[in-house]
Amino acid sequence: MLIYWLRNDFRLNDNEALSYLLSSENNDFVFFSYDKEKYKFRSAQKWWLYKTLKIFDKKLSEIGVKFIVENDLEYSFLEKIIKNKKITEVCWNKIFSPEEIAIENNIIKLLEKNNIKYKIFSSNLLQNPDQCRKKDNTPFQVFTPFWKNAEMIYLKNYKYKKNLIKSKKSLKNNNQAKIETILPKKKWYEKFEKYWFPGEDIALKKIKSFNSEKINFYDKNRDFPSIEGTSKLSPHLAFGEISPKKIYDECTKIKNKKIGVTKFLNEIGWREFAYHLINHFPIMLKKNLRKNFDKFPWSENKKFLDKWKKGNTGYPIVDAAMKQLYETGWMHNRLRMVVGSFLVKHLRINWTEGEKYFKDTLLDYDTANNVSGWQWIAGCGADAAPYFRIFNPITQGEKFDPNGEFVKYWIPNLKKVPKKFIHKPWELPEEQAKLINFNLIKDYFEPIVDHKMAREAALKAFEFTKK
Repeated sequence: MLIYWLRNDFRLNDNEALSYLLSSENNDFVFFSYDKEKYKFRSAQKWWLYKTLKIFDKKLSEIGVKFIVENDLEYSFLEKIIKNKKITEVCWNKIFSPEEIAIENNIIKLLEKNNIKYKIFSSNLLQNPDQCRKKDNTPFQVFTPFWKNAEMIYLKNYKYKKNLIKSKKSLKNNNQAKIETILPKKKWYEKFEKYWFPGEDIALKKIKSFNSEKINFYDKNRDFPSIEGTSKLSPHLAFGEISPKKIYDECTKIKNKKIGVTKFLNEIGWREFAYHLINHFPIMLKKNLRKNFDKFPWSENKKFLDKWKKGNTGYPIVDAAMKQLYETGWMHNRLRMVVGSFLVKHLRINWTEGEKYFKDTLLDYDTANNVSGWQWIAGCGADAAPYFRIFNPITQGEKFDPNGEFVKYWIPNLKKVPKKFIHKPWELPEEQAKLINFNLIKDYFEPIVDHKMAREAALKAFEFTKK
């Protein structure tokens, strides 16, 4: 009997392990084990997992594949079924992160101990993180040369193949009761229903729609949060409802490619780069890649951290972004850089606090992307933005939300504030404020820090990394 250990692969297309299972004539099945500890600090993703499991359960039922969902550790569940069933082989798609590789290695030991064959596929990245190295055989730490080489290797060695799904007689999988237990007790996630529709079918529609309508303008529109200029594919990609290979393949079909296509594929490249980094430098998952940042005098200001999380900093573009995150489980990429810079440079709070909060609230949370992104912002990672590059939240707002549309949507109390002052409402003259019946303290917040003073304090603190 062949079984497929399902991980983050909730799709029929470009799923090598599933294709392998379907090629077997035995009484095979798919299993998914929900590890509560793994999702303990990933509250937002519990909602998406709940949704995508229900959808995938139905999909497998329709093509006649038995599906078992268990609230148990993968190892424990496999141990049980090995004892009770005639298992001859186990297959799965590899997840290239040190934590998941450690789980996989324990599984391999269990299978080898019981003389059970196993087959591992790779369909969650364009390529193995170890495939691309510099001429001296060391790993890359700068994105541009990495992606130039990685993309070249990928195009040389791979051609996308469409899966041939052989449908059998449909059956009924009874997993609903166990799937229901995944949802967290705190129901803030119910807001997500307004903004997101999980599942492979939606992901495939999104990539086709994006490529036909938006991708050629991606380079110009991607930085403006009030414009729907991005693909919104990141949660689907995080749960494996669409593969990076499928995205790349769809992009190759575009005729008359413009710079927007290149810029969009670069985002796939950054994801590949993030996995390349955490595999070669696993220290990144817990500590600064650049050890000199271990000396940085971070501030432990819980009051400021809470205000940042709630979007009560007094800087409109920062606060609007944080409210978007809590409401929708997603944040525009430009704003991830802005709020990240504000936390680690204006407030001088350790990047790990931001990383933890994003882990809990992002639907598209991805270990590699999240850690490498935060270290990039903090200046302590690979190919990082220098610490002294401190985003000014006022000018960032004026540049990327010039009319204040994004700010006004997420902070309705600022709707009447004139364009000139929308990103710095504390400068609104008293007479004008009275005319629009706006009171900074009652209707919004005073800035928790002064930009100029915070910048100077950050640069002074940075000097400790040079000692």
